[in-house]
Amino acid sequence: QVHLVESGGGSAQAGGSLRLSCLASERALDSASMAWFRQAPGKKREGVAALDIDGIVAYSDSVKGRFTISKDSAKKTLYLQMNNLKPEDTAMYYCAAVWALNDGEDARTVIGGTLSMDYWGKGTLVTISS
Repeated sequence: QVHLVESGGGSAQAGGSLRLSCLASERALDSASMAWFRQAPGKKREGVAALDIDGIVAYSDSVKGRFTISKDSAKKTLYLQMNNLKPEDTAMYYCAAVWALNDGEDARTVIGGTLSMDYWGKGTLVTISS
């Protein structure tokens, strides 16, 4: 069983920055493709950023150029650095892991929302005010 625990959420003003962390149990960061998803009230969950097992990264168009996904395997932690935040970034942010990708699948597939992720964290809330 893999446990993912998010932290770092909170409130910020538009234009500000936050860094989310996801502490992973076991060796998830070295064995799985990792991703950040978010879900705003009344909206569908969407993939935000992914880092696959081969080191390929992908971002949704809505955050490209503003968010950066990274990991520190020694600390068993996945990060999401969020800069130039906008009110529309307000959402619950979730960390997720998927172990096996099929041929042709990569980080872009992970955030595309068609894969079934193996493990999810409970989320951390981000609220951005204008």
